[in-house]
Amino acid sequence: MKFRPLHDRVVVRRAEGDTKSKGGIIIPDNAREKPQEGEVIAVGPGARDEAGALIVPDVKAADFILFGKWSGTEVKIDGEDLLIMKEADIMGIIDKSETGIVDKTMAVKDAA
Repeated sequence: MKFRPLHDRVVVRRAEGDTKSKGGIIIPDNAREKPQEGEVIAVGPGARDEAGALIVPDVKAADFILFGKWSGTEVKIDGEDLLIMKEADIMGIIDKSETGIVDKTMAVKDAA
């Protein structure tokens, strides 16, 4: 990717949503709720405080994060739908090794 976010902005690839309900009903794309999880693709250098010192972001590329429902701006970069948001919109980093969460975006890439 040839895009570098500025300041405390973060580029996120949204995780794939579930295609079936818990009852086994297939959910069409237009009725599917967008997931609030994603993988960090790129991170800006950080914001500056009042004294001009650089505040380094807490997230890094490849982190799996949880963000707010209406966070970020949807953009298309290199034909891929991504989100650009400020680091403050990120609620936390998900540690997949302890939770057993499987990153569906990576599973799709590995299968291809």
